[in-house]
Amino acid sequence: MRILHTSDWHIGRTFHGHATLDALRGVLDALVGQVRDHDVDVVIVAGDVFDSATPAAACYTLLTDVLGALADAGAQVVVTSGNHDSAARLGFQSGLLRPGLHVVTDPATAGRPITIDDAHGPVHFYALPFLEPALLRHVWEGARTQADVLARAMDLVRGDLAERGGRSVVVAHCFAAGVESTPQLERDIQQGGLDVVPLATFAGVDYAALGHIHGRSELAPHIRYSGAPLHYGFGEGGKPRGSWLVDLDADGFADARWLDLPVPRAVVTLTAPLDELLTHERFAAHAGDWVCAEYTDTLPQPDPLRRLQERFPHCARVVHRPADAAPQERVRYAERVRAARSDRELIALFLPHVRAGEGASPREEELIADLLDARTAREAAR
Repeated sequence: MRILHTSDWHIGRTFHGHATLDALRGVLDALVGQVRDHDVDVVIVAGDVFDSATPAAACYTLLTDVLGALADAGAQVVVTSGNHDSAARLGFQSGLLRPGLHVVTDPATAGRPITIDDAHGPVHFYALPFLEPALLRHVWEGARTQADVLARAMDLVRGDLAERGGRSVVVAHCFAAGVESTPQLERDIQQGGLDVVPLATFAGVDYAALGHIHGRSELAPHIRYSGAPLHYGFGEGGKPRGSWLVDLDADGFADARWLDLPVPRAVVTLTAPLDELLTHERFAAHAGDWVCAEYTDTLPQPDPLRRLQERFPHCARVVHRPADAAPQERVRYAERVRAARSDRELIALFLPHVRAGEGASPREEELIADLLDARTAREAAR
């Protein structure tokens, strides 16, 4: 059996305020092409199909179109909900879907497989939707964490598999031990921190198709993340986008290889003084990219975003990162302000605070003194 493992489509997500729906449609069209070109039997979407619990109508249209195209390409599809999805909204029409399209959003189905046959017999797909510990404590007493609820679910999987026999694939949406953390975990699965699931949790199955991490990762030959099909943040720049093509033979996991997906617009971070970013030839190749510009001038520069967008129309983020910024003092700025005894002291504190350590120039000191003296004279004349 040939499986295409993908996840984290995040339909409806924006990139620094810019819509990504058309770009995602193009990438998912290419994914449908992979299914057709490689004779894929089953496509797995391991959670976070939508980016929001309340997706717009256009997001449903895209999902409907892609699921239909995958079925037309000859594959069955197994979809689970992630922590970004609303399980109810994603799963409300699951009973109305055409044969071969399986959308699993109910935790009560853990341990009940979707069974698909090939020439070697059955393959049991245990599709686990995102398991929210707070909602399952009344079902699985003592379960308090993601590790707890996934351990309970996998016990059900192994118990069912022991009775059925055959090969097995589990689909889960979680943060598994051994994966590199990434800034694209915008909403941690456990509020206040990452709730790590041990790899041993997934023992006993032939392949574990995981979602939640936006970059590809191989935690073991048979335990992998596919990552997201688009770059959704500058921290992902340079990381490949694609899917895993997984083969099962008569004995179980046989092989997995990476299939690249197209990148509609590259994501880059450029660092240099502002004038250099605006003029140097070495940056010319990035005119069509999504750009995060980190300018290293000592002082903040006027209107940097507008100026940068004249050269980089898709500059979406500007950061002032002075190359020679002074280390932060131990006493917080607010405490020093409270201790100031005059307006001159307040200004002397304020300017270095907002200008990366750069105080007033001699000419600025003269202007400040003139303004303060003029104010004092006005107050004395009242």
